[in-house]
Amino acid sequence: MHNTSHHPYNRQIALWLMLCAGVIFAMILLGGVTRLTHSGLSMVEWKPLIGIIPPLTDMEWQATFEKYQQFPEYQKVNEGMSVGEFKSIFMFEYLHRVLGRLIGVIFLIPFLFFYFTKRIQSGLTPKLMVMFLLGGLQGLLGWYMVKSGLVDNPRVSQYRLTAHLGAAVIIYAYILWVAFGLLSVASSVSSSFSVAAKRFKRFALTLSGLLFLMILSGGLVAGTRAGFAYPTFPLMGDSFIPPGLFNTDPAWLAIFEDITTIQFNHRIFAYVLFVLILSFAFKVLRSGVLGKLRTGTHCLIGLLLIQVTLGISTLLLHVPVTVAAAHQGGAIALFTASLFVSHCLSNNRTSQLARASA
Repeated sequence: MHNTSHHPYNRQIALWLMLCAGVIFAMILLGGVTRLTHSGLSMVEWKPLIGIIPPLTDMEWQATFEKYQQFPEYQKVNEGMSVGEFKSIFMFEYLHRVLGRLIGVIFLIPFLFFYFTKRIQSGLTPKLMVMFLLGGLQGLLGWYMVKSGLVDNPRVSQYRLTAHLGAAVIIYAYILWVAFGLLSVASSVSSSFSVAAKRFKRFALTLSGLLFLMILSGGLVAGTRAGFAYPTFPLMGDSFIPPGLFNTDPAWLAIFEDITTIQFNHRIFAYVLFVLILSFAFKVLRSGVLGKLRTGTHCLIGLLLIQVTLGISTLLLHVPVTVAAAHQGGAIALFTASLFVSHCLSNNRTSQLARASA
């Protein structure tokens, strides 16, 4: 198998990509806080170039506030808000947008340096260009989402919010996957583990896919505020299966628009993934793996338990900002661990089998 890590500058490029992924992780967290504090509609204009400069004087703040007052969120939700109160919600959305521009700078400048100094190995440049293109499209998608709330109903579309979140996670995962490949270190594996790894690889990739779908499910919960509907656990109200599921016409529309169905589906995802991840981890650890794969599997278990605790706490505490934001961050962290384990099993380089009889 070709080992891309032999290229002399791959480690530098991988660390740069890991930095980019870390900033995207932070931006996903900040996006969650922006949503939870109802700050996302405070900036009613999109100025990709000059929008990085916030209001600086009292006159500029007043002018910006007057623009906000022309839109339904102020008129229907925040009527009577002071300029000082407006500043607090404005800054969350402002920082979210600035961080998006910062990611572009952090990516583009090192990319140009690596490219013109010929430090990028053959075949990697197209992948990096795809990352940059996806980042630009994500910015457009973010504004498309905000526009959906600048209408009579001052709430962003749950479809667009979920698409925006999903796109961020896809970009994050793609960058990490490429970085993991650049950091891979070849090591010998036993033939028996190589056979087992094929089975584990399919299991791990399935878990990563299901975790991504659950993150999308969380986007629907956030976009419809379904988390407030049943602040109880393990029951939803008085029963495990609440009344009114799929109570729409057509029934499948409830998956995306009915808050009872949306929260129920999110819980079912959690139950299924809890069982599957523990089953996967038990099988992998029982096989006697060592090294990075074993460490990654332990991280997967730990993050799973933390995420379950955060999810239940978010429900029972009626979606407090700090706990709910931590729950969103926990989902991305758990997804990251699943990607790492999947990559270990995909290249067979970062793990080895230790027979119990050895």
